[in-house]
Amino acid sequence: MTEKPTVSDWEALADKEVKGRDLTWETPEGFAIKPLYTQADAQDPGLPGFAPFTRGVKASMYAGRPWTIRQYAGFSTAEESNAFYRRNLAAGQKGLSVAFDLATHRGYDSDHPRVVGDVGKAGVAIDTVKDMEILFDQIPLDTMSVSMTMNGAVIPVLAFYIVAGERQGVSPEQLSGTIQNDILKEFMVRNTYIYPPEPSMRIVSDIIGYTSANMPKFNSISISGYHMHEAGATAVQELAFTIADGKEYVQRAMAAGLDIDAFAGRLSFFFGIGMNFFMEIAKLRAARTLWYRVMHGLGAKQERSKMLRTHCQTSGVSLQEQDPYNNVIRTTVEAMAATLGGTQSLHTNALDEAIALPTDFSARIARNTQLVLQEESGITNVVDPLGGSYYIEALTSKLVEEAEKLIAEVDEAGGMTAYVDTGAPKAAIERAAAQKQTGIDKSETVIVGVNKYRLAEEAQIETLDIDNHKVRTGQIERLKQVRASRDEAACQAALAALREAAAADPGASSQALSTGLDENGVPLPPSVLEEMARKGDTNLLARAVDAARHDATLGEISAAMEEVFGRHDATPKPVSGVYKTAYEFDQRWAQVTDGVDAVERRLGRKPRIMVAKMGQDGHDRGANVIASAFADMGFEVISGPLFQTPKETAALALQKQVDVVGASSLAAGHKTLIPELIQLLRDAGRPDIKVTAGGVIPPQDYDFLREKGVQGIYGPGSNVVECAADILTLLGHNMPPMDEAAE
Repeated sequence: MTEKPTVSDWEALADKEVKGRDLTWETPEGFAIKPLYTQADAQDPGLPGFAPFTRGVKASMYAGRPWTIRQYAGFSTAEESNAFYRRNLAAGQKGLSVAFDLATHRGYDSDHPRVVGDVGKAGVAIDTVKDMEILFDQIPLDTMSVSMTMNGAVIPVLAFYIVAGERQGVSPEQLSGTIQNDILKEFMVRNTYIYPPEPSMRIVSDIIGYTSANMPKFNSISISGYHMHEAGATAVQELAFTIADGKEYVQRAMAAGLDIDAFAGRLSFFFGIGMNFFMEIAKLRAARTLWYRVMHGLGAKQERSKMLRTHCQTSGVSLQEQDPYNNVIRTTVEAMAATLGGTQSLHTNALDEAIALPTDFSARIARNTQLVLQEESGITNVVDPLGGSYYIEALTSKLVEEAEKLIAEVDEAGGMTAYVDTGAPKAAIERAAAQKQTGIDKSETVIVGVNKYRLAEEAQIETLDIDNHKVRTGQIERLKQVRASRDEAACQAALAALREAAAADPGASSQALSTGLDENGVPLPPSVLEEMARKGDTNLLARAVDAARHDATLGEISAAMEEVFGRHDATPKPVSGVYKTAYEFDQRWAQVTDGVDAVERRLGRKPRIMVAKMGQDGHDRGANVIASAFADMGFEVISGPLFQTPKETAALALQKQVDVVGASSLAAGHKTLIPELIQLLRDAGRPDIKVTAGGVIPPQDYDFLREKGVQGIYGPGSNVVECAADILTLLGHNMPPMDEAAE
């Protein structure tokens, strides 16, 4: 009988086959991945449905009930979005995930001058309860699960949803679904915040408190790693920062007097799923293990409180403008990773979302991807089919180990709110994003159809275009009608009560009413206690619901709290050195840096570029990568503050005497905002300042932008070094063609 081969035998045979070549691969997390894993590398993951829930939160998982198919969508008006929802529900979708426009996210009504280019473009515009009623027309809120991605303006949006339900005859306790309500990650990556961190954390606690008391079927928070993933975070960073965010929210709610087991069972999570197939599967398994340990450590008694339930979404960053039908394949791979990892619900991105909002055609393919996986693949027949895989179990253990180290670092800083204040997590994610981009630009990371197997000529695909001006005009008209028909005195009284609640110390008020003592232990006069009782509950959501019942607008409710809390502002601070290190011996890089030096000698100073983020889009991954790379190449880079108007951008460009303004666009406001900027520069007598555009811009918009004066357009997949070479050409330097660098 032949002896069983050993690992040493395999190593010798493999080494002979590959002629001594090292087959080890390093992940972005710094994990050295071996070409072979054995039982010695794996740990016993336990069983599904049992602590620590590594293999799933339910014993039967999809064999008992498949994951929920969701479609994250919303655009234009409430009427248009409602029609889209009803078509999708009829075609097999099981739950709604609402995307709001950026004006709504940032707490502005559609008639506010700061949101001229944002209304209806990247989501649905919601200004009033009337808009919310239309959004859910003929969709029964007593049976339909609704997920809402909302953080900054979470108070008015959730209030509108509750009141829209009431007007549909559905009580709050019947409503089911999830509100994202995860503000900490906004300060790290997504930037659709309104208020500073501390009052924002109070809002989170007030929503957890209100929903725990009044909405037992509703998830009060969806703790999101997705936006960290999309901003460039490694799997370890996404895991650690997301779990640490959740830990902070639980601790804040407990500090506000809530029993952990009274609300923890309604917390949910949200993760992004990228193209590192096995890493993404292991990430979801590791997340469940980590959350169990955290909640056990915080004193949760019920097993339900320790279960991590999650929604997932396939990656938007992995989608490419070039050869876009490859995106169908990417989304399928990512959807399989999410389901094999054990997600509870899933949204699959459409093939055209790298450049525009999805069409009905592309949304159907995205939705059918999930239907095919559920109905045809056999994935749902076996619980955790990859459980026990040596490689999967080794990855899971490594992710748990490394994430716990980073969580300990957060704890040492005083928790996630304090850690966010240091800027450390944002800087770490931005560095990881820059490192990923250098790998793509140098073709070390292959993107099929972008940096390898590129088509000689790209065929344009049909994309959805929103008439921003038409949507905004309609929204302004509805706002006028709502304001004209409401009881103005009652509305203003409700808004005043909301301001009063924002200014109150909810902890002190609650303690005083229960003890009759002030914070120093001194008995309070009966008249003071009576006044406190008269003012009632200072819960912000409770007061906002009352304001919504009197038809206060989203902007008015947000402004009432802003008067007390203030509005948070930030200017990006890109990392440095990543590109310079990666390209140290690259000939093309040397050509570009030589070109920058030549322009500097001619001008008597470094060429000056301003990276501008106009409108209410806070996604700054692309802008930060450009700023980091250009600074490393020798440009003087001015990073403009987020959320600028064209007028503010033009003023800063003139003040800093820049040579180029690079306008970063993601949310489709480019056709409104960039032409206005160019005209303002011309009116100021500086038509010589070059304006370029980068980001998510459909190719069919290129000619429009060029006609308006845009001199360089750099869409998704553009090589950053070649972008710099092109800008040097705009500045009058004769750059050699790219292929000369390879000679």
